[in-house]
Amino acid sequence: MTQQSWRSPLVILCCGTGVLVISMGVRMSYGIWLAPASAELGWGLQELSFAMALQSLLWGAATPFSGMVADRYGAGRVLTFAGITYALGLVLMGYSTTPLGATFSIGVLTGIAMGACTFPIILSLISRSVEDEKKRAVYLGIASSAGSSGQFFVLPIAQGVMETHGWVVTLFVLAGIAALIVPLAAGLAGRNPAAVSGPDASQGFGAAMREASGHSGYWLLNAGYFVCGFQTLFIATHFPAMLRDYDVSSDMGAWAISLIGLFNIFGCFFWGAMGGRTRKKYLLCWLYSLRSVAMALFVLLPISDLSVAIFASAIGFLWLGTVPLTGAIVAQIFGMRYMATLFGFALFTHQLGSFIGIWAGGWLYDIYGNYDFIWWAAVALGVFATLVHYPIDDRTIDRTVAQAAE
Repeated sequence: MTQQSWRSPLVILCCGTGVLVISMGVRMSYGIWLAPASAELGWGLQELSFAMALQSLLWGAATPFSGMVADRYGAGRVLTFAGITYALGLVLMGYSTTPLGATFSIGVLTGIAMGACTFPIILSLISRSVEDEKKRAVYLGIASSAGSSGQFFVLPIAQGVMETHGWVVTLFVLAGIAALIVPLAAGLAGRNPAAVSGPDASQGFGAAMREASGHSGYWLLNAGYFVCGFQTLFIATHFPAMLRDYDVSSDMGAWAISLIGLFNIFGCFFWGAMGGRTRKKYLLCWLYSLRSVAMALFVLLPISDLSVAIFASAIGFLWLGTVPLTGAIVAQIFGMRYMATLFGFALFTHQLGSFIGIWAGGWLYDIYGNYDFIWWAAVALGVFATLVHYPIDDRTIDRTVAQAAE
């Protein structure tokens, strides 16, 4: 058996999904230890909240650069670096005694680590391993669902350790879980085959970036992904607080976030599988328009425990279905050679939208005393995203002349 033969598409899918379960699951556990850590350290939530916001920005900024390395040298070393850096950041947070130490550990280190081990890196690997487009779409949907399934595996562990041993030990356990990314990287190692052979092998990095920057569809796709980040992170951050202004049960906020995570698993699989049968840009039009309809109906109809549960389930089904579809369109237009890099730049726009959605939600609430303005802005942006996806030219670029590597 050769070195490469055992890394079948199924092995790559399992290892890649495992990395996403760990990276996203550990990240979603931050809310468990955030308040206890702040209280014991004698800080307000502001210091750790700033570190979280910085992490989100660095996550987006680091992704395209991690993609560049993965596209050129292979993802194994990128993922190994991510696992070590992720674990180190969590361990150092356990020893932090100053806001600066916390910002460096969970803001800088884990932010960079997240940029090296999430969707663009993993989905590009899976896309390259599967030649059949329909099967590829299903695989991408399965892997994308790991973004939510991770919280169901990791959060109960973190909660149990938190209740019995406190937040410092919880961080050390989470660091051990994050370190499991390193052995999983072995199943994802190897050079990008599109960089060695195939129609895109001779294309240089500079030529690829000029090609993408001159393609209007790529800019439109990024604009839509910005909206995705704005909507999802605004809802994930502010929806529980928003429900306090309505006559619903006090625990509905937590239930809503759980339902979003649960139905996102089904949604990712559904939208990914549909991507192998229907033009992906039209599916994104439907997804964004349905988000806007769901958000509008929620505030226009009487709000109750039942309506919250229905809305959370519906929006969860539409939550991260954008991920496999957006990544697949990038690969479809530009090929596999620089997929991780180009999808990484798209994720940066997503994270920029996330940052603005989180920040603007709190800022506008302080001004108006409610979330009405930002909620309807999110609805309008969903309509905008629907419109910008429709004219995307999603045909594969025909490169009849090989470009010299730069």
